[in-house]
Amino acid sequence: MLKRIFTWWNGATLGTLFDVGRRGVFVGQDEFGNRYFEERRASLEGRKRRYVIYSGLSEASAVPPDWHGWMHHTLDEPPTVRPLKRQKWEQAYVPNLTGTKYAYRPKGSLARGGVRQASTSDYEAWTPEQEEAS
Repeated sequence: MLKRIFTWWNGATLGTLFDVGRRGVFVGQDEFGNRYFEERRASLEGRKRRYVIYSGLSEASAVPPDWHGWMHHTLDEPPTVRPLKRQKWEQAYVPNLTGTKYAYRPKGSLARGGVRQASTSDYEAWTPEQEEAS
């Protein structure tokens, strides 16, 4: 319960849920459980604001392309009304693992010990003493 009150990254706070529930209309839900809302009235710029309440951690990369297009006013109708056609070359969603223990760490990365093969090129590191000699 305390996470719901004080932390936004564990999902929407109680204040956000109250505000979106008061001003927004439920539009739909995606395959990940994220719920989408749209304001009842247009804002000062003439458009209705759109919101997502994440299921679990607030991870923007977990918004599917069709809902992303609707959220950013690229698509007028939500995917519940007009689904986006999937292309055969499109790949399935893969979560963003940056900042987790499962993140990609290439050879030579400090997270993998920082050891890399010696360079075989003619690279010579710059030092301030070289500048003075010129």
